[in-house]
Amino acid sequence: METAPEALKPEPVADPVKTLELKPGIVEAISSVYDPEIPVNIYEMGLVYDVIIDDHAAVFVKMTLTSPACPSAQQIPVDVADKVRGVPGVADVQVEIVWEPPWSMDKMSDAARLQLGIF
Repeated sequence: METAPEALKPEPVADPVKTLELKPGIVEAISSVYDPEIPVNIYEMGLVYDVIIDDHAAVFVKMTLTSPACPSAQQIPVDVADKVRGVPGVADVQVEIVWEPPWSMDKMSDAARLQLGIF
């Protein structure tokens, strides 16, 4: 059986029950991941664009980085996958790095802005 190329794979479909059950723990886990150069977690920074949990408890995280030249570009997605994999009930994790839309400071939460002194 042939698999579809990445560009042709269908988007995962969120399961509302699994999402209610698992998403709070997943967000908490992702919130423990930091870019070593920024003292704010990646979730509050607005780097996580989407968290989809399907009916098999597979988690799909779509995220970006502050820039393509981020020195931690290799490590942050691995950290996210490891943390999410540790959430009870999660069956599998896939982390996808995307560059569209590009990240900007507008995506930061109010808490992140306060912590960084950006008003």
